[in-house]
Amino acid sequence: MKISFKPLFLSSAIALVLAGCGSAKMVSVPVESIDKMPLKTTPLAEKDLQRWSHLDLVKDTVPGMSVDKAYAELLKGKKGTKVIVGIVDSGVDINHEDLKSVIWTNPKEIAGNKIDDDKNGYVDDIHGWNFLGDAVHEQLEMTRIVKKGPNTPEYAKAKAKLDEEIQGLQGNKQQLDMILNADKAIKTHLKKDNYTLEEVKKIETTDKSLLQAKMMFSQILAGTPKAEFDKQIEEFKDYVYGQLNYNLNVDFDGRKIVGDNPNDLSDTKYGNNNVVGPEPKEAKHGTHVAGIVAQVRGNKKGGDGVASTVSIMAVRAVPNGDEYDKDIALGIRYAVDNGAKVINGSFGKYFSQNKEWVIEAIKYAESKDVLLVIAAGNESYDLDTTNKYPNDTYDNSPEFAKNVLIIGALSPEYGSKMVAGFSNYGKNNVDIFSPGDKIYATTPLNTYEYLQGTSMASPNVAGVAALIRSYYPSLTAIQVKQIIMESGTSLVNTVSVGEDKHKASFSDISKSGKIVNAYNALILAEKMAKK
Repeated sequence: MKISFKPLFLSSAIALVLAGCGSAKMVSVPVESIDKMPLKTTPLAEKDLQRWSHLDLVKDTVPGMSVDKAYAELLKGKKGTKVIVGIVDSGVDINHEDLKSVIWTNPKEIAGNKIDDDKNGYVDDIHGWNFLGDAVHEQLEMTRIVKKGPNTPEYAKAKAKLDEEIQGLQGNKQQLDMILNADKAIKTHLKKDNYTLEEVKKIETTDKSLLQAKMMFSQILAGTPKAEFDKQIEEFKDYVYGQLNYNLNVDFDGRKIVGDNPNDLSDTKYGNNNVVGPEPKEAKHGTHVAGIVAQVRGNKKGGDGVASTVSIMAVRAVPNGDEYDKDIALGIRYAVDNGAKVINGSFGKYFSQNKEWVIEAIKYAESKDVLLVIAAGNESYDLDTTNKYPNDTYDNSPEFAKNVLIIGALSPEYGSKMVAGFSNYGKNNVDIFSPGDKIYATTPLNTYEYLQGTSMASPNVAGVAALIRSYYPSLTAIQVKQIIMESGTSLVNTVSVGEDKHKASFSDISKSGKIVNAYNALILAEKMAKK
């Protein structure tokens, strides 16, 4: 499943109604001084919010990665080598105005001749490969397990979780339907779709349903413009009905449209070269992730990517639902075999039937000197007690590979709320944190949006890794991981984490106890490269 924040991002007004309806030195200043810095009390200006992940903690008092500082002070006048970054995701809008110039093109393939020119098993894979074909929606892994029946490993756990999720979604559906019906009633009464708060307040009626709708939308529109409400509620509707109709529906079969056997790793002749996917809007997640890494810097369009010397290889393997282990394993191998030096994986799930396929693919990437950067997940879980797939260790066993970084998400608010409320964490199973809340980047059809999730934190780190590999190409993937971990800014803040929002020392919620810093990373990279 795409690891972006679930649509609980509804504005506070709508959320309240829903609740009511139902229920040049490595560190610029000493760490002790950073933790005593005055907190920013005024909101970030829009121009700063759009690039907060690139700002500097000391200068701007937001926990950014000091990317702008790195370009201004360390990279000015230097020339990097091109690095291919594989984006294993929901698809990438390769025609986006802010991405098309950085999309990878397979130099060994002749476009449109319907011949596998490079003999890699994928015909006309000009910009990557689409392992999902025309499929869009999928079940969650736990749904597939339940569908297989009681003799399937982890059936009881999956069944209990599935029942819990369905019950919760039914409550959301009732709340959603109530709001939609109220919206319809007001539209009918006013004979218009786009109405204002003033028009709602002027409604005079004795009809109890319409009166209730008036009260509801007087509250909603007091904090959210109608156009914004329409956008938010449509996304929430897509989420709720997508879960019930596809993700949690044991009778749904999204794989039949692909035409392969997802339980046979040797069945590789499937998919197509349409890396956007059949529905451009469904490539929103992957397009945003790609933009965080590589949207063109300084062109005054949207935001800026972290890395300016990269090519984006699109690997479509993540549906609206849980990804198949087979697609992820083959997707990683595809990216490795076609020259990616960094792979971003903003996806994940909590059940896996063929995790060994992905483990072997990660080991294969390690053997080929490729770094994998993976989102930690958005359920506020402690990954030291809950397995999230993929990772580089399960059940607290020793790490099976040294080329994986697991990334938690930061919010722009320095202090106790610095860790994004949704982010997973773990002293042993999350490596480091980076910006992942309110991240501005490319979305399909030449648009730009703020999205949030560890999905957004992961490509921020992938971008830093690509920077290091671009300017210091002699460094290995394992060295790049070491550099990112060691050069991060150490903090000893007490922060809120977990579903219960308990207090924890920042140093106790990840292996490094640090937040990523591109400036420091490049300084350490230069020192290590000289050795």
